[in-house]
Amino acid sequence: MSKSVRIPITNINMDGDYTGSITVGTGSTAKTLNVILDTGSSALAVNGDKYSPSLGNGTTATNLAQFDAYGDGSNWLGSVLKDTIQIGNVTGSSVAVAVTYQTSANMFREADGILGLAYQALDDAYSLPESTWPKKYTKSQVEHGVRSSVVPCLMQLANEGVLQEKMAFLTRRSFLKAGVDPASDPLNQGVLILGGGEEATDLYTGNFQIAAVLADAWYSTNLLSVGVGTEQFPVPTRPQPGMPSNSIVDSGTNTLVLGPTIIDGILSRLQAHQRELLRESMGGRPIPATALNLGQWPSLSFTLQGISGGQNVTLAVPPQIYWQVDAPDVGQAMAAISPVQQDGGAILGLPLMNGYFTIFDGTAGLGVIKFAAAK
Repeated sequence: MSKSVRIPITNINMDGDYTGSITVGTGSTAKTLNVILDTGSSALAVNGDKYSPSLGNGTTATNLAQFDAYGDGSNWLGSVLKDTIQIGNVTGSSVAVAVTYQTSANMFREADGILGLAYQALDDAYSLPESTWPKKYTKSQVEHGVRSSVVPCLMQLANEGVLQEKMAFLTRRSFLKAGVDPASDPLNQGVLILGGGEEATDLYTGNFQIAAVLADAWYSTNLLSVGVGTEQFPVPTRPQPGMPSNSIVDSGTNTLVLGPTIIDGILSRLQAHQRELLRESMGGRPIPATALNLGQWPSLSFTLQGISGGQNVTLAVPPQIYWQVDAPDVGQAMAAISPVQQDGGAILGLPLMNGYFTIFDGTAGLGVIKFAAAK
């Protein structure tokens, strides 16, 4: 098994979500692409306008196609090929790659594709009567195919013996930090480690807190309570229909997506002027940073179920993180909190991760998520 591979990542291409570079294909048709890094999905898809595969030399067609849709309404349709993937100095020779030929306007933006890092249960595909490349089936034809799945990229690399099925993130921001040159601002940069994490002692300090993963689909967690300052309150335990747990940890979401019980619990514990500012920002209005006085805001905390025999995990999200200053413009601020109408489906996105070095480890059982204080 290869050692871990470390790659730089940035939030520049997606104005918040992080992307990293991979190379798809071999020889003259190989292309280096910036892909969204998403622990909330599992498919590897690249924009067909950016990568045109040539069969042979390690690239083969299949009779599989995929349609994938995400929580923000973005979606894509593509043909599944088996191709060579290089990430850093690690190469996989038979990785399932969907080459898209239909995408929503907001799907990739300035990125070139998406690398899903969750489990195979989310990597749905459909088997069609003929090869799906270069032939292109319509969405209706694809969804009338025989339901199937493909092996996600990181799992395939593990099957080929080049990387363990685990990854680690170091991120500093949830939204792009505006400025004269955002691309050179270190707060807009981060690190992704594939195949490891614990060895990267230059990126974290102290011991890891370990949260249990409850299902091999999303990185599904059990959110037990939320804290506002020193006060904790319980949260609804019943998951939304179709979800295995009441929360997930998701690198592909740049806010804390919270239901009405949690939102009301947070708002009720703030001062009146703080409630007004937070409501305005959650409604989409930037707030002048000078109006916040972040030193007067409480820290939020989220307590997740720990592993069997271990302690529960309490993760702090200070106001300097759940308020993103210099977003969308210098001198403005936006709350990295998104209210939704239904309880039981909290998405704990980048704000939960920004203060921590976070390892998603799928190597044992259903997996675990490890959090240590970021350096």
